[in-house]
Amino acid sequence: MALLLMMVRKLANNGWLAVCLLGGLVMSVALVSSIPIYTDAVLQRMLIKDLEQFQITSGRYPGIHYAKAVMGGTSYWDTGDYKPEDRPQAVRTLDDFMRKEAAPGFGLPVSELVRERRTTYYSVIPAEQTRIESGTNRQIELAARSGLSEHVRLADGRLPADRPVDGIYEALVTEQSLKALNMVLGNVFVINDEEAKTNIRITPVGVVAKKDHADPYWYNQFEDYAKTFFIDFELYERDFTTGDVLPTASAGWLFLLDYSRMGLDSMHRFVETSERIDTYLSDRFRTYLAEVPAMPTLQTYFQREADLRKMLWSLYVPIMIMLAYYLYMVSSLITERQQTEIAVLRSRGASRLQVAVGYMIEGLLLGAVALAVGPPLGLLLVRLLGASNGFLEFVNRSALLVRLSGESYRYALYAVAASVLMTLFPALAAARLSIVSHTRQLARRGSRSLWHRFYIDFVLVAAAVFGLRRFDRQRSDWMRMGADGSEMTVDPLLFFFPAMFILGAGLLMLRFYPWLIRLLYWTGRKRWPPALYATLIQVGRAGAPYLYVMMFLIMTIAIGLYSASAARTLNDNAEHKIRYNNGADLVLKQAWISDAPLSGSAGPTGRLPGSPGEQASAGAIGGDTRSAKRTHYVEPPFQLFRELPGVQSAAKVFVKEEARYAAGKEGGPIRLMGINTAEFGRTAWLRNGLLEHHLNDYLNLIATDPSAVLISRTMADQGIKSGDVIYIDWSGVPAKPFTVYGVVDYWPAMNPNPSGRVRGGVLPEIPRFVIGHLEYIQLALAPEPYEVWIRLKDGESRQPLYDALAADGMSLISVADTREEVVAAKNDPFQLAVNGVMTLGFLIALIISFAGFLLHGVLSLSGRLVQFGILRAMGISFPQLLGMLAAEQLLTTAAAAVMGGLVGWVTCAWFVTLFEISFSPAAQVPPFRVTFDSGDSLKLYVIVTGMITAGLVVLGWLLSRIRIHQAVKLGED
Repeated sequence: MALLLMMVRKLANNGWLAVCLLGGLVMSVALVSSIPIYTDAVLQRMLIKDLEQFQITSGRYPGIHYAKAVMGGTSYWDTGDYKPEDRPQAVRTLDDFMRKEAAPGFGLPVSELVRERRTTYYSVIPAEQTRIESGTNRQIELAARSGLSEHVRLADGRLPADRPVDGIYEALVTEQSLKALNMVLGNVFVINDEEAKTNIRITPVGVVAKKDHADPYWYNQFEDYAKTFFIDFELYERDFTTGDVLPTASAGWLFLLDYSRMGLDSMHRFVETSERIDTYLSDRFRTYLAEVPAMPTLQTYFQREADLRKMLWSLYVPIMIMLAYYLYMVSSLITERQQTEIAVLRSRGASRLQVAVGYMIEGLLLGAVALAVGPPLGLLLVRLLGASNGFLEFVNRSALLVRLSGESYRYALYAVAASVLMTLFPALAAARLSIVSHTRQLARRGSRSLWHRFYIDFVLVAAAVFGLRRFDRQRSDWMRMGADGSEMTVDPLLFFFPAMFILGAGLLMLRFYPWLIRLLYWTGRKRWPPALYATLIQVGRAGAPYLYVMMFLIMTIAIGLYSASAARTLNDNAEHKIRYNNGADLVLKQAWISDAPLSGSAGPTGRLPGSPGEQASAGAIGGDTRSAKRTHYVEPPFQLFRELPGVQSAAKVFVKEEARYAAGKEGGPIRLMGINTAEFGRTAWLRNGLLEHHLNDYLNLIATDPSAVLISRTMADQGIKSGDVIYIDWSGVPAKPFTVYGVVDYWPAMNPNPSGRVRGGVLPEIPRFVIGHLEYIQLALAPEPYEVWIRLKDGESRQPLYDALAADGMSLISVADTREEVVAAKNDPFQLAVNGVMTLGFLIALIISFAGFLLHGVLSLSGRLVQFGILRAMGISFPQLLGMLAAEQLLTTAAAAVMGGLVGWVTCAWFVTLFEISFSPAAQVPPFRVTFDSGDSLKLYVIVTGMITAGLVVLGWLLSRIRIHQAVKLGED
């Protein structure tokens, strides 16, 4: 207890330092606890959106689990898994399991649990042979579904009674049943089965249809009930399930779950419960069914969750290094102020363990506060991450659904333990010294720091450069092999090596910084004014205290520049890839009327798969093109697209995937594009710098000759050059000549990189493409469906355009909206993580740098109080003291800002290019490009300048409060 009180008094006596240390602990705990919070929140958002998309594309409700158990046949000779007399108990057992164990096990609200019972199929005969056509072979099943009346509408007749009427069971049927069984309402049928213990009579009294076609209650197709007679569920349970009228052949359970409440925890529970149901049924039945339509979608999230957690840890590495450095610095400052006290305790018999325990208690007290405050602060940080749209860019995006979980507090506990351990290192080092060794050490304040003595700076830089070379080789290998994105995983070292380089390069610069100050001092030692002379001596001799703050500023600016460049590079390359792949703001494919056979569906180019025009070999150069029948099309009006609201320009773009070319002995498949040069130039998008000349220069080059074409660089590498004539055809179309006018490396929507994997040592085929005039291609070869590329006016909404398309009744095969794809890419959890964490990392670095800068300044000022008092007594004016302070900051903080900018620029130039690995190098077209934005640097330096200015104002205010007599009296004491 006495030790506890002593540590509390120590914290109170070092209020400023304790508050700063507590701030670092809280920030560390908040940062680490935000990892599971953010992972859960962002994956839940993505999961819900994917499940909603699954429902739109498949028409099936994602929150469904359907289980069915087949009991067996109807007779004692065909008992299946259970004899008829054992089935009531089997159904009751299954009901209890589904209601009491499975339903709560999903971890989601159960909107409805539908129970279904069915008999096997029986032959029925009319009760009155004269009134009903008796020649029809009628096979029916009796069934019951719980809640049926709430999900159907009566098309005719009435609902059945809940008991037999005059010994006749009343039932509901579908419209298809009336036709399939050749009957009308009111007809009475008798089940013609020798095993039936009683004479069972049944009659349809109502015809039902779906009340809502999107109702997930009807998991099976409604048409599957064409031979089903639905009787009241309670009646079925009483007479069939538990009675002995007819044995139940199968029982089913349909869970309708609220998937909008699904998170990672409930997703794991959902999958585990689904597997448990499957196991439960397989252990008891030979024939059963367990279906979860959304299971393939859910199973992909386990790997994505692991990858995202790995990504977040990797992104947090630079921030964690800064926080660890900050905690070590503040702990060192606290220990330094208490060094004499520790030395006295050691000299009076206190052991190192006792000293360490005292500081551990201090750390645990602060850690307890951090554990209470950190996770809620982490919750706020996650909300900040969710709103990020780039480096220091925020948008009004829908908020992430965040919550504190046990896992976040477990992460917070780990962070507290690691942080407390970090704060113990300075105390353990100080506890080695007695009062004598401490006094001796005070005389050696010029000794080098630990990292300089052990050359840690060189080790860090060398390791980072090694990692750079390793990833660069890996990127080159993937490019050569044409690897796709599915083969690449997130490597944490991709983010760790830049942080290592920033730390190592900063320490390396600080190794030579004192020599630079000494050189500056010796250069003008006879000419410097007294204030600057004293400042140079102070900075040159101070050593470690200044290096702490300078290292903070170097890391802050370097991490800020690196984060800005990395975030903008990733965002821009992802956006450019989408824009290049689409070619324009909107790409529409319209259905064309043709004389193609009606079997099949029109493909993207308007042809029917499997039709004669699809025979790939018929149109080969030198083949028999007459054997393939050409499909004729009717071109729809194009002017309508130009008149759509918000359209700035529209262009016809014909793309033929299966075309072929021949040039002398060379030939092979190509991708042919037909365009109108004027329309295309006004509509298409291409990043500047990809071509040797502007896109419009190439369009003007071929504009005057209808047969002129541009070819890809891959074709030019085969010896084809400008002025050569090549022949182009495709299946069912005779070859025609075209003249080569130019060579291009890139073209909108054309990927020049090989796709596919290396198989058997054989590299994937290099793609080739040709660009020509659409009108000439249509006249010389064949008119076929083209795409419509649209460029929209800046800031225009898409909705009026879509409304106009719907009003005009246009039949569209597909629509590619570039802006929607860009927004979707920015909402990807990995992209959100990069944007959010890099912004967060810089803001945290800024906060702790300001705290470290201010803390160092205040402590330095208090430690030099006597010096400033003596200088004032010697006649140095207050403005001169301010000048000394400003010169000191210029030599330290300004120099650190310059060093940080240099380190940040080198880090960006060397390491940001490695992010190409996180893309698919073969599919990344246009090529990956590192982006620097002067606005980001300006924004960064404005913030840092504001921080330094605020710190100088505080220090100046403290300096103005110094009184000469107080300082001199303090010196006498």
